This record gives sequence, C-alpha cells and structure tokens, in this order.
Amino acid sequence: MTFFERERIETYLRMKWKKTKIAKKLCRDYSIIKREIKRNSGEVLPYCAVDAQYYAERRKKNTNKRKLEKHANAKLKEFVDTLIKDGWSPEEIAGRLVEQPPDEVKNCKDKTVSYESIYNYIYEGEGRFGGLYKFLRRKQCKRKKEFARKQGVKTMLKEKVSIHQRPEIVANRERFGDWETDSVIFKGSCILSVQQERKSKVCRLHKCEDKSAPASEEALRDSIESLPAGMWLTITRDNGSENALHLETEVPSYFCDTYSSWQKGGVENLNGLIREYFPKRSDLDMVTEEYIYQIQEKLNNRARKCLNYLTPNEVLANAM
Repeated sequence: MTFFERERIETYLRMKWKKTKIAKKLCRDYSIIKREIKRNSGEVLPYCAVDAQYYAERRKKNTNKRKLEKHANAKLKEFVDTLIKDGWSPEEIAGRLVEQPPDEVKNCKDKTVSYESIYNYIYEGEGRFGGLYKFLRRKQCKRKKEFARKQGVKTMLKEKVSIHQRPEIVANRERFGDWETDSVIFKGSCILSVQQERKSKVCRLHKCEDKSAPASEEALRDSIESLPAGMWLTITRDNGSENALHLETEVPSYFCDTYSSWQKGGVENLNGLIREYFPKRSDLDMVTEEYIYQIQEKLNNRARKCLNYLTPNEVLANAM
C-alpha cells in the first residue's frame, strides 16, 4: 500500500464512501482495504494517511529479516559472499556449512543457511545490489528453468565397447580409477580436453589445438601420466570423432549410447563448472596452460555434495 493510496482512502472515508466502493476504485481487494482501515484507525480518531504511513513503516522495520541480512550473522554473510565470488554454488555452500562448518561462523547466531535462502538473498535481498548472480554458473539475472539440450551428430567409431558391458563396480563408484572424458568446445580452433574420476571427482584439463583425435588422445595420455598407473582402470567416452583413436590408449574404454551424454553425467556437470571460467565465446588461443592448471586446481578444491562436501583433492589425498 502506497502513501498516495492511503491519502485517497482518507479522502473517500471523509466522503462517507463504503469500503467496497473504495476497494473497487483503488482496484484493491476488499479485505486489504478493510484491514488497512482497521489497523490504522483508533476508537476516537478517524483514519489518517500520515499516521497510517508512519505505523506501516514502523511495522516494516520489525518484520523478519533474511538470515544473511541480520547483524548477528555478519560473519556468515561474509563467508557466503566470499564463496559465491569464488565460484561455489549455493547448494555447495549450504552443504559445506552443515557437513564441514568453518570456524569463522561459530560465533554467529545462525550456523547454517539453506541454498534456497542463499538464492533468495542473491535475487531478492541485498545480494542483488552487489550483482552476485554474475558469479553463479549460468549468470542469469533471473532464475529460469533449465531447457533441454540440443542433440549432437551421430559418429561411427570402430571396435567400440558399449557402456552396458562396463563392469558394474564402475557404475556403483566403489573404487578409484574409473574416469569419464569429454571435450569442451569454444569459438576458436582450440578446445579443452576434460577428464574426471568418478569417485573422487578429481579432474584434469588440457588445451588441444583442435578437436582432432590425435590431439585429444595426446591430452588424455598427459592426464594418465599425471597420476599413478593404478588410478586409471577404465575410461567412459561419448561418440564424438575425437575418440576415433581410442584403441591407442591402453586403458579400457567404454562408450555411451548415442544421444545419451547423461550416462557420463559427472564430466558433463564438470563442463558446466568450466563454463563459469571459460564461456563459449572465449578464445582459448589466448589462454595459457598455467591459467588452465589454476582453474583445474580451483575445481579440485571446490566442495561437492556427493563427497559429503569435501573437496576432490581432500578425497584423493585420503585415498592415496
């Protein structure tokens, strides 16, 4: 209710208008007008717009504030802001506060906050003034529904083994050493070759000069050589042409069904995280290997829900 509307209500009441007529004139529900008049009128004094506005402002200050906007939770707000700007998702932040609570929030009134409250803070609360949505994965100024992905082009590969023949232990994530690989495409000729271990979520990123099979297999060999041999037991691939030389790699490979990239959903989700740092319009020719390595380790030090909000590097360190 605005002050102008309250002035009109005061005028119409002095003209002896009924509440139903006032509601119709102001295009408001009758119950809203009735409550407004009852709340701001005394037994003796009539309705006054100035007093009604004053009481409304006073009541507004006493209403519940968002958890992250309370003065007693300043450290919690600072912790959330820092991780959002560092690329963490609201769900990862909320889970980290529950499973691995940091020392800096122990003195706050509230020790945890839900991811929906964080989203509300970003889009409806004080976070919207700081443009925090720009640090989210999709960078949308408004929350939108996820749209279906476009289907790719079918590619024929020789002597490939179906994912349905892959050992069941791989699907259950019961051991370390089972990997998924994919390519992230950009506007230039260079691409990113991406590999992720299914259990620990540790990733490896390498820049390739093009999407050719030799370049992709060379990047994959670099990833294999970066870890002990026992950490590479299987590789799950898609049907892209960059996997045409899969037989040159000693590690057994298994291929997803056509148009079924969800069968290696771990690396597909990782691609979404990578897009935060390298949007599709990026020119990878101008990016150094050192910077790509920094992004790789930033992702490896990011808490994951499926790891009980530990980081991939923490899980890998405990396993080795």
